[in-house]
Amino acid sequence: MENNQPKILFSDYFGISKKALEDYGAFDISLVADLPLFIDPFLLFNSKKSEYQQLHEGIITYLRFLRDKSTSQPINKGLLSAWYRFKEVEQNWFGFSVEGNKGSALGNDFARALNENFARIFNDYGQEKVTRSSHLEKLCLIKDGVGKDNISDFTTNLIKDYLLQYTQVFAQKHLDPKLCRNFRVPRARFNYDTQSWEEDGYYLPSFQGDFVILTPKDMLTKDETWINKDDLVDEFASIPYAISNEELRAKVNNYFQSVLPEEPKRKDEKEAAIKTILEFPELIDYYIKRKEDNGDRATSISEQKVAFSETVYTEQFKALALLLGEKTDFYKTSPDSYQEAMQRVQYLKSVIENNDGYRYFYVNGEPIRREEDLKIAYRLTWYGSTFDFNTEVNNGRGPVDVKVSKGSADKSLVELKLATNTQLERNLQNQVGVYEKANDTDKNIKVIIYFTLKELKRVQDILKRLGLTDAENIVLIDARKDNKPSASKA
Repeated sequence: MENNQPKILFSDYFGISKKALEDYGAFDISLVADLPLFIDPFLLFNSKKSEYQQLHEGIITYLRFLRDKSTSQPINKGLLSAWYRFKEVEQNWFGFSVEGNKGSALGNDFARALNENFARIFNDYGQEKVTRSSHLEKLCLIKDGVGKDNISDFTTNLIKDYLLQYTQVFAQKHLDPKLCRNFRVPRARFNYDTQSWEEDGYYLPSFQGDFVILTPKDMLTKDETWINKDDLVDEFASIPYAISNEELRAKVNNYFQSVLPEEPKRKDEKEAAIKTILEFPELIDYYIKRKEDNGDRATSISEQKVAFSETVYTEQFKALALLLGEKTDFYKTSPDSYQEAMQRVQYLKSVIENNDGYRYFYVNGEPIRREEDLKIAYRLTWYGSTFDFNTEVNNGRGPVDVKVSKGSADKSLVELKLATNTQLERNLQNQVGVYEKANDTDKNIKVIIYFTLKELKRVQDILKRLGLTDAENIVLIDARKDNKPSASKA
């Protein structure tokens, strides 16, 4: 029985106490699936630790180097790739890939967006007069599709040497030498003399032939960076009031009103705000100054989010994984991908509904209504399977939650949704059909989790309207706590 229990966390696999990691300040990562946490560069800037402030200054130094190159002459494709493009640092096991730790890289779109922003919009980057410092996030507030994952990946690459040394010190002090080895790590630091990235050697934890990177908890946040585009647009109306230059303030307000249609809706206001920011990019500095002035809130909120993540991912989901692994016959595989995927859906359903598994979807008595967490829970049921399990598969028509396959001819799709998802009816009616065509398969399963009777009634009404009430491939999971024998313990 013990051998069937998966080693989920870094502390499990490397046989160390959680207290050792806690005392060192490192997050106890999952070695089964990426967790939706990431490094926020603002936390480095706002930290009272001098080494973090130096890391932030190092990021700005590199960005000034890129600015100088971008504004002095056109950059050819080779140098654009060498200086702007990075692989995701998958060894830290953070990000947005529910399957393992294989995420996406910083590719051509990010490189071009950053380069163009230097050359056309922010050619004064590094010489700001309104804010206390330059910020990487400033370069990502204009371009669509450049978000928190890009910012975090870029930051992680630029401080990779620090993280590797941080992990090396812990490994030397706490880990069994049999579980560590020396690794040569490419692109560990940037050499300004040669204007190129260079590799270096480190003594690191070894897992499945690759190294593992630990990350300090006080660098991490969840959901969104402190400086972000949605926040900029939402706060746009109040930004002009922070401008001391009366003439500029009048121009900004006049331009904003000129691009607004009559009787504007919220969507129109957001579009007008973006147009105004593009016309007056100095507005971004006033927005960032406000974020700097409230930096202590960023630190406090991030601490709460990381503590919440520790509760959910390193405690509750680990307990759920162990509960899933209690039955030895659970890991026997089925003859095809659809039966395999359905078996594991049904098992997750059984554990949640009948074996107190629902409790791991509650924190302080309140349900965790996030589809990413349902995906992580489903990922845990695939421990030990011989089937390929891939998430967020995108074939040009949007990502599907999960694709299960064994070879090119045997593929099944799984969508995992909350009953409260506002797009649920449209998704059930259209979405998976599109994905089936894109993935060349007609096998799909739709999983819907609900936490109240009201949510159940909503789903039942949708299924009735769509004529799907008796559909075999639609699985409802009851995560209510008011109808379970041990509800008082939740």
